[in-house]
Amino acid sequence: MNHDDRPDPDALLRRVQAEEGRQARASLKIFFGYAPGIGKTFTMLESALRLQAAGVDVAVGCVETHGRAETAALLAGLEILPLREVAYRGTTLAEFDLDLALSRRPAVLILDELAHANAPGSRHRKRWQDVLELLENGIDVHTTLNVQHVESLNDVISQITYVRVRETVPDSILERADELEVVDLPPDELLERLKDGKVYIPEQASRAVDHFFRRGNLLALRELSLRRAAERIDADVRAYRHDYDIKATWPAAEHILVCVGSSPSSARIIRGARRMAEGLRARWAAVYVEAPDAFPMSDADRERLQSHLLLAESLGGEVVQLTGRRVADALIEYARENNVTRIIVGKPTHSRWRDRFSGSLVNQIVRGSGDIEVHFIAGDETPDRRAERRAPVPRPFDRVGYGFALLSVAAATAVGILARGFLSQPDFVMMFLLTIMVAAYRYGRGPSLAAAALSVAAYDFFFVLPYHTFSVENARHLLTFLMMFAVGLVISGLTARLRRQEHGALRRESRTAALYSLSRELATVQDEARAAQVTAAHAAKVFGGEALVLLPDATGTPAIRGRSGPDLELSEEELAVARWAVEHGRPAGQGTDTLPGARVTCIPIVAGAHAVGVLAVAAPSRELLAVEQRGFLEAFVRQAALAIERLRFMEEARASALRIRTEETRSALLGAVSHDLRTPLGAIIGAGSTLRDERAPLSALQRRELCDTICAEAERMERLVANILDMVRLESGGIAPKREWVPLEEIVGSALSRLEAKLGAREVRVDLPADLPLLSVDPVLFGQIFVNLFENVIKHAGAEAPLEIAARALPGTIEIEVADRGPGLPAGAAEQVFEKFYRGPRVHSGGVGLGLAICRGIVHAHGGTITAGNRDGGGAIFRITMPLQEAPPAGGPAADMGNQDRGQEP
Repeated sequence: MNHDDRPDPDALLRRVQAEEGRQARASLKIFFGYAPGIGKTFTMLESALRLQAAGVDVAVGCVETHGRAETAALLAGLEILPLREVAYRGTTLAEFDLDLALSRRPAVLILDELAHANAPGSRHRKRWQDVLELLENGIDVHTTLNVQHVESLNDVISQITYVRVRETVPDSILERADELEVVDLPPDELLERLKDGKVYIPEQASRAVDHFFRRGNLLALRELSLRRAAERIDADVRAYRHDYDIKATWPAAEHILVCVGSSPSSARIIRGARRMAEGLRARWAAVYVEAPDAFPMSDADRERLQSHLLLAESLGGEVVQLTGRRVADALIEYARENNVTRIIVGKPTHSRWRDRFSGSLVNQIVRGSGDIEVHFIAGDETPDRRAERRAPVPRPFDRVGYGFALLSVAAATAVGILARGFLSQPDFVMMFLLTIMVAAYRYGRGPSLAAAALSVAAYDFFFVLPYHTFSVENARHLLTFLMMFAVGLVISGLTARLRRQEHGALRRESRTAALYSLSRELATVQDEARAAQVTAAHAAKVFGGEALVLLPDATGTPAIRGRSGPDLELSEEELAVARWAVEHGRPAGQGTDTLPGARVTCIPIVAGAHAVGVLAVAAPSRELLAVEQRGFLEAFVRQAALAIERLRFMEEARASALRIRTEETRSALLGAVSHDLRTPLGAIIGAGSTLRDERAPLSALQRRELCDTICAEAERMERLVANILDMVRLESGGIAPKREWVPLEEIVGSALSRLEAKLGAREVRVDLPADLPLLSVDPVLFGQIFVNLFENVIKHAGAEAPLEIAARALPGTIEIEVADRGPGLPAGAAEQVFEKFYRGPRVHSGGVGLGLAICRGIVHAHGGTITAGNRDGGGAIFRITMPLQEAPPAGGPAADMGNQDRGQEP
């Protein structure tokens, strides 16, 4: 049995885990098309009926029929969940009821128009957010989407149709979809359906044909939708090949790989690959392999390679940089992993002798390509041989290394001469080999070869017969001389390779550490200005020079939001470079082909399909845009883009939550105020009308009762308006306590006196110790706390429940309790009762739910806390904790008043 044919255990594990993940999560199926009216909803409902016939629990959350009878007919056989009515600007909107769908929990939910924007006041702003919540709760969702609603295609759609689509869906939702079913219809048939009134009513249809539904628009949109679907299918194919560890090429779609190097002929090869890809309508990638064992490139070669990669990128190719010991193996491995169908290489122009010594790249690719086609493109007919030859990297003369070689050989020779009587001939050879190895390891090829030459000369002169001459009596010593040279050459080569690999590892470690440090610091920032400052500081440290980060302001103009130096500024010309980089999404400035005379290099910070800012590096190092730096630079900028995008999403989420809370507050306020104002107004109007009616015979007692009703209801309205105004003042910071030293029993007594009529015969128990210290509070505001708490007991505790007030002094604080023996607070409502407009489930009396919210606001304004809970044995208890201030001046008026009132029962 061939062990190489056994399946890879890691691949099997990945496949099982992927399959388990797909089975565990809810699935999303999108019916995808290019325009309204092509049959997406109809196809989705047909699929739903088939699922229902197969025994699957299917429910319809929301479907827009647009008056199409054939679509409405399909709904007759499906369960339709009721829609939720939302009041908005004087009208009532029917919206999908997310909570009802979550409680119903069908196996499959049909939800039309994924890009729909929900009415204000809904839990989520967009329907696709509702879909995500449904999926998180294990409900499969089938929905519809047109290509013009895909976020990344928004600008393209606008250029084609001259219509800016406002309702968009993030591309991540399409990537999340488990199945994408394309619904297609020829544009001519769609236009016929439009004319027949099967898409819109005749008046809307005529306007649509004149604007969005032009035949050219439909053809372009159809192509976009099919291409997007093809991209999704290609991604699914790659994922399947990865899961099942398939290495064989599947030529389902053309994918071209072109090999790029520093040779001048690479530019012509890249252009040829672009023409081939355009003719085949294929994806293509320009691949460069960096071999650690290769000789370092000269500056000219490096610049030429950089220009070739930029050329490939400008022509629409994907630029890929690989690392591998053998260039051909790295290329073949990449080609098989990415389902490449054609490899393009340039014809070799060097001599055959070079292939004989170092191996032929072309032969290695052809032999390893298997079923992948290999194409050869001729480079320049008359290549520049001087440019093609790799210029050696100039190095300074290593005096220390050559000096070490000379001294170490001299030392080994001296030791050999002194120990000649004890050592044999092979021992002398091993001493010199050791010298050569140490020189190679410490100082590289030059000193090691010098040590080899000196060792051969010293060994021949001092230790080979005849002594003290360079003649060789026995030919076998020639092999020893060659071995010395060979050892020096091999070890110096290995040492050079290890040093290059060490340098590469250190460089990668440094880049990884820089990215980790940047990402760790960006993860903690809470605003864009701080993110920009962090990015600029790290960029200056990593890339050299000074750095700035510019983010668009309210007008869309890039403005400096972060800088590595306090006085760093940009001129108008440099700001123009930054604007160009943001608008075009490509680097500009020094070291690029765009505005290269600028002092700064501007790299766009791209998130998704748009640039959210620009990183400007002043006087950067030469390596900023180097070939080997490109991947690191992209990763660095991507970290900044992700942080900025995260902060913007957080801000949008906060704004959305604020809008929802505002809408909920407005609705609650309008509902409560309209009810509580209408009730006393009705009573006042009724009583006033009766008093005005001269025909109604009223006794003096009846007239008095009607007048009392008018006064009582007017007082009720006055309390309602006062509560609302107090809440507004508290939230706006308009209330500042006017502190006085007052005894607590005086405040409690005043509140009980104000509510004496409402308390009636209710039992009131007061437990205030005589030694309670004075409070430094605003007596009017603090008294309102007790009025509101006592009214809360009157409304909720029942007529027979006693009211209990107690207080005690603790170290540094005073604790006040207001309790009752009523039904208590609902479960989990201990904190909720202090929210604005909260009313308990058993409330049948008036009020807008502001009393306890006002209590908390006043207590917090005094530096205290207030909590709520249930008592043992039944009833609610409210506990106020106030900090004790410094004692009042002895003998002051407050102290006298406290001594006079101390011990009185309210």
